[in-house]
Amino acid sequence: MNTLRKNVLIALAAVGFAGAAFAQTAVQPAAQPAEGRHGHAVSVEQRAAQKAERQAKRAERQAQRAAKLRAELKLTAQQEPAFAAFLAAGKPAQRPLARDGGERASLAALPAPQRMQQRIERQKQRTARMEARLAALNSFYAVLTPEQRQVFDSKALRSGGKHRGHHGRHGHHGQRGAAMQS
Repeated sequence: MNTLRKNVLIALAAVGFAGAAFAQTAVQPAAQPAEGRHGHAVSVEQRAAQKAERQAKRAERQAQRAAKLRAELKLTAQQEPAFAAFLAAGKPAQRPLARDGGERASLAALPAPQRMQQRIERQKQRTARMEARLAALNSFYAVLTPEQRQVFDSKALRSGGKHRGHHGRHGHHGQRGAAMQS
């Protein structure tokens, strides 16, 4: 009889918790502003302004790096068009303006083979962009002098291996980098 009482109490408690959770979700307003990185409410306008600010800062950093590379390479007027084409080919593709989860929801609604097909199509687009960058790089590299190529190779080697924003679970250098530093 004791176990029956325990089971009934557990069942009632579970029903009570489920009812409380349901009531809690029903009380919350339907249209709450999204939360930002630190738990603060962020409106759509604020998010758009933050995105525009990040894009402006990124463009400014890219322009500074391009100017520094241009100065270090000591480009001539004849080399400038190839350099401009190289820079243009290196710009990332435009992302859709709104990523509200609708894209994910529509992707999740597709059968597995169609989802895989869409992933393959996106990868083909990435590969095509990389091939266009390679063509621009080859055109630019062809107009450089041997001294300029040496400078460019040293700069490309330094920045080519970075993965933007992905430092893994062991920080910036990971386990190997930490071992190499000691």
